[in-house]
Amino acid sequence: MNRQQNLLMRAQHLGKTVPTQAGSLMILDNVDLEINRGDSLAIVGASGSGKSTLLGLLAGLDIPSSGAVWLEQTCLSTLDEDGRARLRATHMGFVFQSFQLLPSLTALENVMLPLELAGVRDARTPARDWLERVGLGPRLEHTPRQLSGGEQQRVAIARAFVTRPALLFADEPTGNLDSATGARIIDLLFELNQAQHTTLVLVTHDVELAQRCTRHLHLDAGRCVETRA
Repeated sequence: MNRQQNLLMRAQHLGKTVPTQAGSLMILDNVDLEINRGDSLAIVGASGSGKSTLLGLLAGLDIPSSGAVWLEQTCLSTLDEDGRARLRATHMGFVFQSFQLLPSLTALENVMLPLELAGVRDARTPARDWLERVGLGPRLEHTPRQLSGGEQQRVAIARAFVTRPALLFADEPTGNLDSATGARIIDLLFELNQAQHTTLVLVTHDVELAQRCTRHLHLDAGRCVETRA
C-alpha cells in the first residue's frame, strides 16, 4: 500500500475561533495532521489546549473557521450537516467520557441503535455478539442505571465497534472511572482496536495512556507544539 492509499484522514491549516465579549478567541491555530490507517494517535495537552475542539473538527461534529479536514478523498467542509452525519454513521465510532447512553434503552438496545439507524435489518445479533465480546452477555436487558460506570463504558465501546468503523474517536474515555476500572477499559479498547484494525484517535491528559499509542500530538494553547511517533 503506497503512502496515499495508507492515508485515512488529514487536516490542513486547521483553525477555530469563537466570538466572546472581548473579541474573537482563537481555540485552534493552523494545525496540520495526517492519520494513517491503523494508527493509534494520542492528542495530549493541558485543559483548554484545544484537544476536544480538534477531535470535534476531525469528526465533523463542528466546522473549522479556517483550513479543512479530509476523510480519504472527502472534504468534510463540502458536506452539509446531514452529509457529515451520514459520513460519521458509516465510517466513525465514538467513545466519550460521559458514556452518552440512552437511559430508557437496555444495553442491547443502545448497541443496536446505530445499526438500526444505518438500516441494518438484523441489528440484534451483532449487538448481542459485541456485548458478549466486552463481557456483558448477562447484562443485555439492563438499563444504564442498573450498570456500573465501567459496565456503561463497555456498552459504549460495544456500540462504537458494532458498526465496524474505520476510525474510532475516544475523548477522555476513562475520565469518569476509577483507576482500576479505567485501566481495564483501556486494555479492552486497544485489544478491540488491534483486532479490528480500527484507527484510533484518543484525547487524553493521561501520560501513561498516551504512551500506549503509536503516535502523539501535543497541543499548547491551540497550537501544535510537538508531533512524534
